[in-house]
Amino acid sequence: MSTAAGEGAEAPAPRVVFRVSPLVVLVGLVLAVCVTPVAGGAPYLWLIYLVPIAVIVRTLRVRTVVDAEALTVRRIVGGRRVPWSQISSLRLGHGGRHDRTRVSAMLTDGAELPLPAVHVRDLPQLAAASGGRLPDPAGE
Repeated sequence: MSTAAGEGAEAPAPRVVFRVSPLVVLVGLVLAVCVTPVAGGAPYLWLIYLVPIAVIVRTLRVRTVVDAEALTVRRIVGGRRVPWSQISSLRLGHGGRHDRTRVSAMLTDGAELPLPAVHVRDLPQLAAASGGRLPDPAGE
């Protein structure tokens, strides 16, 4: 009896993209509407529109992409792709009140790479996408 090709073979780890919630774009649009009366009040106050534009651009651009080969961090300007061989560990919840749920990758050269839009609650999904290079904290 023959088996189908690929049967019993382990499926590759999925590619996972961690992004800021797209609802933040709505916040930026509402902010743009709210600053409209102020923007027309005096010369150069139209520059206040740069704030909602920055909120929208950050929301659409910033992300962390994880696959079996590497971890890719995209920022507003630029980005960085780091292979798993250069990541020694993860650093969880360091810093102030809002940073307790943030995750950073500790690199083999001692540098720290913050992972935008990745929170402690995302660790099981991050472990699954790493292709077994990171342990699943849930133990499943």
